[in-house]
Amino acid sequence: MKTELFDVRNYTDNESKLTEILQTPAGILAKGGIVAFPTETVYGLGANALSEISVKNIYKAKGRPSDNPLIVHIADISQLDAVVSEIPPAAQAVIRRFWPGPISIIMKKNPGIPDCVTAGMDTVAVRMPENPEAEILLRLAGCPVAAPSANLSGKPSPTKPEHVIHDLDGRVDGIILGRNCDVGIESTVLDVTVNPPVILRPGIITAEDLEAVIGEVRIALRKEKNSSVPKAPGMKYTHYAPDAPMILFEGTSDSVSSQICKTAEAELGAGKKIGIIATEETVEKYIRAFGENPSCRILSAGTRSNLKSIAHNVFDILRTFDIIGVDVILSEAFEAEGIGFSIMNRMDKAAAEIKTKGDSEEL
Repeated sequence: MKTELFDVRNYTDNESKLTEILQTPAGILAKGGIVAFPTETVYGLGANALSEISVKNIYKAKGRPSDNPLIVHIADISQLDAVVSEIPPAAQAVIRRFWPGPISIIMKKNPGIPDCVTAGMDTVAVRMPENPEAEILLRLAGCPVAAPSANLSGKPSPTKPEHVIHDLDGRVDGIILGRNCDVGIESTVLDVTVNPPVILRPGIITAEDLEAVIGEVRIALRKEKNSSVPKAPGMKYTHYAPDAPMILFEGTSDSVSSQICKTAEAELGAGKKIGIIATEETVEKYIRAFGENPSCRILSAGTRSNLKSIAHNVFDILRTFDIIGVDVILSEAFEAEGIGFSIMNRMDKAAAEIKTKGDSEEL
C-alpha cells in the first residue's frame, strides 16, 4: 500500500491553509480509508466509525487484537447522538468541563456503531480532541472516527510524525504530519455507565480533577484476565514496550540513582549498550559517572516538580532508545500520585522488570 503524506507542520496556526490541505485526507476517511492524524494526546489512526470494513482495516494495519476496543473521536457535540444512545448526567458534567480535551467517556453505544469498534460490548468510549488539525479533519470528514494510537500494536505510542512514519508507512492510506503532541500520553478513560464512575485508564486528567466536578470516582487497578474482553484500551494486552528490556527502579531518589549506577556499571562491563532515563534533578549524576562512555546514552524525561513534562517526553524517549539500538534501558520510577500515577501506569506496562526497595541493599 502506498501511503500519502500530508505535511501541515508549517501551517498549524493557519486555519484556512489547514482546511485546504486536510480536505484530501478527510475525503479518504469519508470514503472508507484509514488515516493517521495528530491529537493533543498521541497520534491516532482513524477510520469511519460507522463502517465495519474500514474499522477492521485499523486492526489489520496495527496488528491489534480484535477484542481490544477503540475510542471514537468527534468534532462536535452534534455528532454524539450517532455514537451513544444516552448521555448520563455525569457524562454531561464532564463534557461541559473537559471537552474538547484529553478524556474519553464510556457510555451506552448507539446501535449504529459496529461491534468491531467496541469488541462486541454495548458500551463505547468517545472523546473530542483538543487539537486544530484533528478538529478540522474530523469536521471535514463529517463522520465519527474510530482511532486507536497510530503505532504497531504493543509498541510505545507515537507523539511525533516521524514515529508514525516509522511504524505505519506502507500500511495505511494517509499520514498527517502535524505538530508534536502536547500531552504525550493517551486520554483518561472514564466509565460513566457505573456508579460511582470508574477510571479504566488514567491520563493527564486525574481522579482529583474529576472528583471536583462529579464527586466520587473510583480507579480500576486490576488488569483484565486474559479470558475477558477489556472495556477500554490498555487493560489487557502488552503496551508501550520498547525493543530493549527496561528495568524500572522504585525507591528514594538517592537509592534509585545509586542502584541505577551500580546496574549500569555491570551492564557496561558485560559489553552492553545502555540507555538511562533520568530527571533534571538526577541527570548530572549519571553524566558524571558515564557521560564519556559511548555505550551509554542518558536522557532526561523532565523535572519531578512538573510531571506534565515527563508525561510529554516518556514515549519519545522510549522510541529514541529504539532508534539508537540500546541493549537495556534503566529508568527511574516516579511518585504514583496524580499525573505521576498515569505516567507509572505506562511505565509499569513497558517494563520488563521492576526493582523495588526489597530487591537489594541499596533499595
